[in-house]
Amino acid sequence: MSRRKRKPLPQDPVEVEIESLTHEGRGLAHLDGKAVFVDGALPGERVRFQYTRVQRRYDEGRVVEVLRASPERVEPRCAHFGVCGGCSLQHQDTAAQIRAKQASLADVFERIGKVEPERWLDPLVADHWGYRRKARLGVRRVEKKGRTLVGFRERGNAFLADLERCPVLHPTVGERLVEIGAAIDALSIRDQVPQIEVAVGDKPCVLVFRVLQAPSDADLEVLRALGEREGYHIYLQEGGPETVRPLPGHEIDLHYSLPRHGLTLEFLPNDFTQVNLELNRAMIDQALGLLDVQPDETVLDLFCGLGNFTLPLARQAASVVGVEGDAGLVARAERNAARNGIDNARFHTADLYGELELEPWMRERFGKVLLDPPRSGALQVLDWLPRLGAERIVYVSCYPSTLARDADRLVNGLGYRLRAAGVMDMFPHTGHVESMALFERA
Repeated sequence: MSRRKRKPLPQDPVEVEIESLTHEGRGLAHLDGKAVFVDGALPGERVRFQYTRVQRRYDEGRVVEVLRASPERVEPRCAHFGVCGGCSLQHQDTAAQIRAKQASLADVFERIGKVEPERWLDPLVADHWGYRRKARLGVRRVEKKGRTLVGFRERGNAFLADLERCPVLHPTVGERLVEIGAAIDALSIRDQVPQIEVAVGDKPCVLVFRVLQAPSDADLEVLRALGEREGYHIYLQEGGPETVRPLPGHEIDLHYSLPRHGLTLEFLPNDFTQVNLELNRAMIDQALGLLDVQPDETVLDLFCGLGNFTLPLARQAASVVGVEGDAGLVARAERNAARNGIDNARFHTADLYGELELEPWMRERFGKVLLDPPRSGALQVLDWLPRLGAERIVYVSCYPSTLARDADRLVNGLGYRLRAAGVMDMFPHTGHVESMALFERA
């Protein structure tokens, strides 16, 4: 069978009117009835764009000239914006970014969930710059440039962007990308380092170097020197996550604090934690306020991780039960409870997408439940919630479409009301939408 030939790209720029913004942060236009997604364009603008891809159902392009600018357009702070794929919305005013994310959430509630919140929560916002405390950075030696690049991939392809700095990364790392690349250049295994995991707590910064070949003693000295010079704690990862280990003398107690709740939570460099610490603190406070936990109540926290919500809830409730599928995170949650003197939180390891009937916590009653699932959502556990006695549910979401799908089940299938919902700007300057919703029994 012959492979269909890809249609050649039109070479001349084309002029269009941008109608709206997609969920990924691209401008949407139509030419002869066909959708075109245009990187770098904003709603209401007239632009010239260059085609970058032609598909059967839609085309893609990038702005080459703005003929009529939106009042929302601002000058991107990063010199690499438009090339680097780490951000898609630096050209849009931050207040407008939030409005677009709220509109996106409203759209999926209507289209997918067939629901509408009774009220909209004020958007949660924090710092727009230097906020990323967790990141996975690509590493690649590029001979034509004569150096090793460290950072995010270019928009629309697998090449690494040639970054000098990154203003959305925590400045401990974002201002030192060139220096990190230079240190890798000095390694004998510089072609065997594909990525670096960044983990920044309240203060310490860990860099986990993924290595495909064991570093020599001289390589280890280069990495130690980088750590001493820049204040990094250097870890190596030679295989799976279980192989992550610090260089001798570089082990550090990574932790972040939740001052309003008198808590300090420790984590490992490759543990899941929220990338934006200030927004995480505001998110916890909002979730607890919506749940309105009373001192005599028992709360269930599903997808609890290392206790990010569980332990603040334990400060208010009679008891809290946290359930998580990752046994390592459960161990960290138990350590965090002990570290903070909390004895009214219990944790269980369970596959929340599997069979749950025999789980011990399924025999208890919980009037209030917090859900914080991954992108795949929480559909598999929703039917259990009425049986467990859940009268009030706070759902923390990192993917609007699965939240809307689950809202459909909760409201139209299980009889809950969508009392409130709103967005949280966990990832400023990107199209990524995090949100929170409150459901109550009708």
